[in-house]
Amino acid sequence: MDLYSIGEVSARFDVPVSTLHYWENCGLIEPHRRSGWRFYDRDQLYRIALIRTWRETGHLSLDEIAALLGAHGQPGDWRSTVASRIEAIQEQVTRLLDAQAYLHHLMTCRHEGALDECPRFRAGIDLPVAKAAK
Repeated sequence: MDLYSIGEVSARFDVPVSTLHYWENCGLIEPHRRSGWRFYDRDQLYRIALIRTWRETGHLSLDEIAALLGAHGQPGDWRSTVASRIEAIQEQVTRLLDAQAYLHHLMTCRHEGALDECPRFRAGIDLPVAKAAK
């Protein structure tokens, strides 16, 4: 069985040693121990690769990754975790598309001064005004 030291794994994955320690404390990875030193086999390298991919590509939290890996002895329903993450990403995409559309709308302003002085945009802003006391 090929084993890799924590330093080798850190260098290969460009992940700080402290991150590997943290992932271990979270129960996401389980290195082998020899004389107090941590060593990783191919299965653990695969897990590390998955964690990095899921963090970077899927934007998953460590708690969500723990659910996908069945960490903490709970073989949870990983599909519901993924479905929830897809829903959250879709909400973010919607907000970003709305922001992009609004910024494009701002670009159409022909007002030469500051945007906050543009009558067209001022007319489109709702102000929370307190009702007058009777």
